[in-house]
Amino acid sequence: MKKLVALPLQISLLALAIGQAYAQSDKLETVVVTGIRASAQSSVAVKKNAMEVVDAITAEDIGKLPDSNVAETLTRIPGVQGYRYGGEGASPVGVGSGLTIRGLANQTASQVDGRAYFTAGAREFNVEGAIPAMVAGIDVFKNPSAEHIEGGIGGLVNIRTRKPSDFRKPTYSFAVNGRYNDLANKLDPEVSGLAANSWNLGGGERIGAMIAGVYQKSTGRSDNNPANGGINLKRVVRADSAEYATLAAANTGNSTDRALQKYVGRSDVSLLTGVGATLPTTSGQDANLVAAPGLTTNVFQETIMRTRKGLNLAADYRKSDTLRFYVDANYNYYLYHQNYRGLNSIDGGVGNGGNGNVQNLQTAAFNLTEGLANRNLNGGSDDVLLTKRVLSGNFLDSTATTTGGDENHPYKTWIAATGVEWKPTPALSLKGDFSYIKADQSVDNRSVQLVSAPGLTWTTTRIADGEPHQLTFSNGPSFADPATWVFNNYGNGNRQTWNDKGYAAALNGEYELDSGFFTTIKFGARAANQQDLNRSFSYSGKNLTTDGAGRTLANQILVSTMPGVLQAAPSNFMGYTTGYSGGYLVYSPDALLGDQVRTAFGNAGIPADNALPENAVNRRKFDEHTYAAYAVGEFSALDNRIRGSVGLRLVRTQTEIQARQAGASVVDVVKNTSYTNALPSLNVIGEISKDFLARFGYGRGMTRPAIGDLSPGGTLNTTNGTVGLGNPDLRPQVADSLDLSLERYFTPTNYVALGLFDKQIKDAPNAILSCQTLGQAYSGTINNGCSNGQWAVTQAVNSLKGYARGAELSGQYFFDANAGWLQHFGMSASYTYVTTSIPVNFGSAAAPRIVDASQAFVSKRNYTLAGMYEDSTMSARLTYTWRSDQVLFGVSANPVDGRYIGAYGILDAAFNYNLNKNLALTVNAMNLTNRGLNRYVGEPGAYATGLERQHYDNGRAFLVGLRYKFD
Repeated sequence: MKKLVALPLQISLLALAIGQAYAQSDKLETVVVTGIRASAQSSVAVKKNAMEVVDAITAEDIGKLPDSNVAETLTRIPGVQGYRYGGEGASPVGVGSGLTIRGLANQTASQVDGRAYFTAGAREFNVEGAIPAMVAGIDVFKNPSAEHIEGGIGGLVNIRTRKPSDFRKPTYSFAVNGRYNDLANKLDPEVSGLAANSWNLGGGERIGAMIAGVYQKSTGRSDNNPANGGINLKRVVRADSAEYATLAAANTGNSTDRALQKYVGRSDVSLLTGVGATLPTTSGQDANLVAAPGLTTNVFQETIMRTRKGLNLAADYRKSDTLRFYVDANYNYYLYHQNYRGLNSIDGGVGNGGNGNVQNLQTAAFNLTEGLANRNLNGGSDDVLLTKRVLSGNFLDSTATTTGGDENHPYKTWIAATGVEWKPTPALSLKGDFSYIKADQSVDNRSVQLVSAPGLTWTTTRIADGEPHQLTFSNGPSFADPATWVFNNYGNGNRQTWNDKGYAAALNGEYELDSGFFTTIKFGARAANQQDLNRSFSYSGKNLTTDGAGRTLANQILVSTMPGVLQAAPSNFMGYTTGYSGGYLVYSPDALLGDQVRTAFGNAGIPADNALPENAVNRRKFDEHTYAAYAVGEFSALDNRIRGSVGLRLVRTQTEIQARQAGASVVDVVKNTSYTNALPSLNVIGEISKDFLARFGYGRGMTRPAIGDLSPGGTLNTTNGTVGLGNPDLRPQVADSLDLSLERYFTPTNYVALGLFDKQIKDAPNAILSCQTLGQAYSGTINNGCSNGQWAVTQAVNSLKGYARGAELSGQYFFDANAGWLQHFGMSASYTYVTTSIPVNFGSAAAPRIVDASQAFVSKRNYTLAGMYEDSTMSARLTYTWRSDQVLFGVSANPVDGRYIGAYGILDAAFNYNLNKNLALTVNAMNLTNRGLNRYVGEPGAYATGLERQHYDNGRAFLVGLRYKFD
């Protein structure tokens, strides 16, 4: 469930921008191609002719990218890995781009036709909201160049869209598709269209215009069973022991989570007693200790509804071959909407000191080492602390809760741009471009919890083994019976808005020299601004009782008295593979919307939905200006057998951020920072022989800190003198990149390439603890380790160095006419190996504890294999993508608390049949292997346990449609 604060930068891939904002892009002009082979040839031409290290994907026709999701298309490129959620390419909890390029996750500069875009609250765009229908092609630049807009040390993703100048005659394209997910059992529409034309006015004048629109909806399921991490240390007390009898005698209240008289003397029952992080010291008790990680799997089901809409207008006027004006307008809307439903069992398996009685307790071998527990904090040998974990059992006298929730997360972005291209002399070309962007984002996540009625219990049978783990319930009433439940509470736990605006003005030039070592001089300048306002209206803990007070027998409200607000969860949970298949009652997500809960529970103190009080202490304002200038010289020697470019980009960044610190009083904090970066680059291409190229590249790139990481606001804990704050003084991460590659081109479509890369990263941010003087002094009595009224502040600082290095191997081969029947077949493959090092300080500034960690969301190995067929009537593609283990979100101080995504492979297929010269049938099948991104306890490598912590089932998706084109 995406319940974290989401700050994705949403971008429209329908932006019909005219021309690139950097001169290099003129060599990557959009070409309308048709068919798999033509698409492959166009992409190879981009790779071969570019000055930098670049890979490209070109649409097979208007409205036909190789995949129905842009992120999934990008993962076909060597060195690019993508996150998936809910059955589609996505960003992790809506933060960042969701892309990893050459081992660096969410460090991607994003452009459409050479313009940098942002959406509210972030710097990257979230590929989850990208609309593929109108994309002409995608270029991924893997090493920085001085002429590229700065912003991503991982790489630059540039989306090439259609332009009016692509079309010399009236062209119309229309597509209608139906998308079906077999787990959600839902069919959704997708409609897109384009109309373009250009008119010759005579005398060299020409005008072009284009309009395009798209509506796309998809419904998916994300069935999963989240479980606990950590050691979850338990002590086993047998019911036939004297200790159990003593504990039962002391349980005068007959609490079901303690020893009970009814079980005294039974040899098949044991009490699991949570002992937290402290081992018992009583003689002989250590032998009864077991770990219980990954035990408490529960039932969680999300119905994810994604809606994408876009409208684009573009026109250009060519006065002559030397003067051209253009204007674009683009509106893009993306809605991530999910209904979620969860069933939790409260029993002796739960962590954080949970207790309970278990029948037929079984254990399994599990070596809990000091390394797995705490990275061997005490040093010395890595001793084994425990050798057993809880495997299975019948957890007696369990209670239960359900949660029904709705998350509504829309992103709106509109962009307007205009510019002019002028060639005053045969040698000099100039281009001016101005764009304005307005972006808004909001998130509204609300839910109601039901609890089992007093006196009701179940036996919960758990088997923490296999994939997925097994869970069944018995000896209790039906979870589908309204009489089972009472209302508990309501919350709007994540209610925020982001409102952004900004502009960018760029001037670029290119001057061709007649002779000498240098052949072309490129130059340019750019000024840009982004402003962001973040506001919070979140609240929680509204008691759904007759008087709004905490729930008791006297004021509780029975669910059976309000059947109209209930909904049964799907009854095919995970395709019937976990034992329990669902059907439990939840508060209907649709009944959560607007003021319905407020109206139904008048004494709960729920504010009106259109008049929510702002959590003003969480308000944040951000205003950043950037100024850049660059110069690049392209050179050639030895009859162009040696060629390349050398350049320098100078960037000035000025940032103002306003936030609030709340403690005994509220203090407004305003911080102004500025810094300058010099970003040199060098690219050299050598022809070993005809069509056999060697490339060397060096470049320095930068990634500015995330906007939220800069905020100095926070709530001071006046009791213990601690606080977590952002750091407005954070500087950008800087990476020096070295690239060496060999590329052999056999035909316009066939090639093989090997690339080596190394990125040396400095100023990586790391959260550490330090003592600081803030706007108000700490006066509490608890010693926070600081003196003179200082606060113990956890804050990210630029402190560490890291790297990302590895190798890429790729190739493509199409048989030619001499191969007989094989001439219709082709194949492509790529393999990437990458290793990363991002040191993390789990200690403090005064006493550092540095751990060499891997980047999150990076697989050390991944590959893609594709087979293709194409003749004059039909074409087909079968693609398999595989990734090895990857860290989820980040490493933990105690590896047993961490999570990693296990290795997985996904098989996709596409088929196209030309019914006639204008009409084509398209069929796509996604995730035929039905693999989810399952999560495990630990982290890849030495601390990988193979113990599943959360299993996912997203189902398979199918798309069938018709595409019509007239030109």
